[in-house]
Amino acid sequence: MKFEIQHTNIFNYESEVDQSLNTIRLKPRGDERQRLLSYRIAITPSSLTREHLDIWGNTVGTFYIPEQHKELEIQSTSIVSIQRAPFIHRIHYSPEMQTIFHSQLFYEHYLPYIKKTSFTYVTDNQLNEIYHAIGHAENPVLFSLNLMQYLYSSFEYDPGATDISTTATQAFALKRGVCQDFSHVMIAVLRAKGIPARYVSGYLYVDENSSLIGDIATHAWVEVMIPGIGWVGLDPTNNVEVLENHIILCIGRDFADVSPVEGVYTGGKHDLTVKVSVKALNYL
Repeated sequence: MKFEIQHTNIFNYESEVDQSLNTIRLKPRGDERQRLLSYRIAITPSSLTREHLDIWGNTVGTFYIPEQHKELEIQSTSIVSIQRAPFIHRIHYSPEMQTIFHSQLFYEHYLPYIKKTSFTYVTDNQLNEIYHAIGHAENPVLFSLNLMQYLYSSFEYDPGATDISTTATQAFALKRGVCQDFSHVMIAVLRAKGIPARYVSGYLYVDENSSLIGDIATHAWVEVMIPGIGWVGLDPTNNVEVLENHIILCIGRDFADVSPVEGVYTGGKHDLTVKVSVKALNYL
């Protein structure tokens, strides 16, 4: 399928800003599943961006606005083509895959996605609560699917319960949150089990007949490394495998690695308005 994504961030400052230096991660990635066909960025006040790849392979743009301004608008327009991924629940977890999973080489190679971060940490009591509910399956595919189902069933989607600074431990205690929180908790539990897991930010296409949630702004989900297969996506907010409705923007250890827009400026407080539109071009 082919999608057009429009993502707009509008910063309204309470007073004139003298200058600002900004970082954006708004360019969708390309891989064997997703192909980036076009990308355009428009910034007001006008500014040129410089791009580089970060350590995770994400495209990072930076731009500087020297003149005074009271509003900053950043709009990206992208067109991507998505190829349906294989169904994860159909993966046969073989003894050879198990041997690779327990090897030192596998552990060292994916260590950044196994170590806990300040966002992806849960307590022993919280882990035991999950193990009591879903068991200790040694098959990482089965364990990941069971964990996704548990989070979807046990947590409530509540945009007002958390903010971007909420950790997995805090979200677990609340048993509520948004896609960022669902993903952080899932990643924390997977890493505690020794399963490499990474945070994915992106967009979700939801048609008029779909029950999926998370398309109002950027969405988040989890990718799990399965030996011999590669990274496979799971969306705990919706309890679905990542097939063709999920469009990858950036990947990292947690939200801190993939924040879409960051900046520093001289001035007072600001309000932020975010608008995201995902349109399926195949149906036009």
